[in-house]
Amino acid sequence: MSRNGNRIGSLDGLRGLAAVVVLLHHASLIAQPWIDPAAWTLLTQSPVKLLFAGSEAVMVFFVLSGLVVALPALRPGFSWARYFPARLFRLYIPVIAALGGAALLVRVIPRDRSTMPEDSWMQDTHATTASASDMLSQMSLLRAGYPLDNVLWSLRWELLFSLLLPLYIWVALRVRRFSVPVAVLTILLLFAGRSTGIAALSYLPVFLLGVLIAVHLDELRERLARPGMRRIRPWLAALACTLLIAGWLSRPLTAGTLAADALWALAGAGAALLVILAIAWPRAQRALEARTMRRLGAVSFSLYLVHAPILASLCYLLGARQWWLACLLGIPLSLVVAAVFHVLVERQGQDLARRAGAIGAALADRMQVHRIRAARRLALARAQ
Repeated sequence: MSRNGNRIGSLDGLRGLAAVVVLLHHASLIAQPWIDPAAWTLLTQSPVKLLFAGSEAVMVFFVLSGLVVALPALRPGFSWARYFPARLFRLYIPVIAALGGAALLVRVIPRDRSTMPEDSWMQDTHATTASASDMLSQMSLLRAGYPLDNVLWSLRWELLFSLLLPLYIWVALRVRRFSVPVAVLTILLLFAGRSTGIAALSYLPVFLLGVLIAVHLDELRERLARPGMRRIRPWLAALACTLLIAGWLSRPLTAGTLAADALWALAGAGAALLVILAIAWPRAQRALEARTMRRLGAVSFSLYLVHAPILASLCYLLGARQWWLACLLGIPLSLVVAAVFHVLVERQGQDLARRAGAIGAALADRMQVHRIRAARRLALARAQ
């Protein structure tokens, strides 16, 4: 497995692929009102859905976050004092910049919701005004809705997971011998969240799947590397893809039933299996470590943050009937803007995050020194 420092290259490629799937998903939502319902059914209830399974790609993001954020925390010498400020800077700086850009687009390009098709993604999801108070509210990542940049709904769960990482690590290590039953329980929690409408249960357990993978990373690599697994690995990949979109494939039979919620929860299992294959199947590693995939992975977070406001703005600018042109221009434009955003914003945010982490670690070390000195003084005072 090739690595870039401590980064797993194939996971970067998988992250880039997931970001492109989310981009295509939102383009498809713009197109949906103009596509024949029979054709839409064919697209969404067949394996073609894998190309624009946006919500399911977010599941992959969550498993990836659980894995890559937990791995350093499992190594000796990890500093929580360094982690928390660095992680918060890493999340918030790009989010704030993306929201600023989205608000600017709303102010520059006039938006009339009535010009969009009824009950469409364009009409129901995107802001037509951008006040300072609303922008600040969305920057908190504590809201349920984010009309300026609707992809931020998932960053809300990323933030909560990041803050709760010590708990996730504690649980994963305590149940290490029972990880398979715990993973099954996690899928059941996803089902419970989906069927009851409890959003926290619908998404936060997915991160635990990634943390469990981190705890068993070496073991999973060893098992999938065994000669007897060579013929099975392609079938595991097919199973992962099927689980990822099982809720869509079964819609003619399960729509509106608890079975649909159960199949939706299985997307978490599919996402986890895809991540495992990305790190332990040589064929998947080679494909995901290709130069194009790695470049997409490098800008994946930026692409995720900037694409929705760009697509929506082009749709309002060109008019709803020119949806095809908005998508045709918006997809490559999103890739270009993401590359620029990565250089100008995300990299700078990473540098600031490292500095914030270093300051946090230094302050923690200084407090530890003070505590040791105070303990020594107290011991001397008692001895006297």
